[in-house]
Amino acid sequence: MIARTRQIANGTSAEGTDDCAEGFPPLVVDYTGECLAGVDEVGRGPLVGAVVAAAVILDPCRPIPGLGDSKVLTEKRRQALAVEIRSQALAWAVAEASPAEIDELNIHHATHLAMRRAIDALTVAAEFLLVDGNCLPGHHVPGQAVVKGDARHPAIGAASILAKVARDAQMVALDERFPGYGFARHKGYSTPEHLEALARLGPLPEHRRSFAPVRKLLTPCQAF
Repeated sequence: MIARTRQIANGTSAEGTDDCAEGFPPLVVDYTGECLAGVDEVGRGPLVGAVVAAAVILDPCRPIPGLGDSKVLTEKRRQALAVEIRSQALAWAVAEASPAEIDELNIHHATHLAMRRAIDALTVAAEFLLVDGNCLPGHHVPGQAVVKGDARHPAIGAASILAKVARDAQMVALDERFPGYGFARHKGYSTPEHLEALARLGPLPEHRRSFAPVRKLLTPCQAF
């Protein structure tokens, strides 16, 4: 049996996400049980820090309004929703792959490693995965990849929010340790501020040595 996300008049699903995001058709999910895990990541693009993934199994009896793409929410709203997700979901988990693993595996495979770790860390076993993006992370649990999934299904939106809140907190903590780089503001992305600080202060152990803006600044003894 195929379950289709129910549409309501304003174009938003009953669970609070926009099934027609960016012109995509309504999402059809090939699973009808309660142990569906949404999976998403944050941090593929930054030059520093881990890539963070989250997996969330929402409770169908306790819907959370407003779930969606974490990037379009304010920080205050993300924080509030993260509290609701952690208290109301049937299960949730956050995991990561380190900068060293990113350098060893490449960012694509490291992202999938973080996703698999998050799925495995769920206290309720997932029976089906909805993964943001265009490919599955190689986990044994069946599932489907959903392009723009964080805006099209609430479980993926919830995972997006938890992953972003967790990674942003890591960047704030890194900023406290190394205030000259501006991590709390740019979250590790290759902004002009970050690139200028990187050139002036040099790479940290937390920087991803396989990423070109970092790699070109490494001394021979720093190269991975």
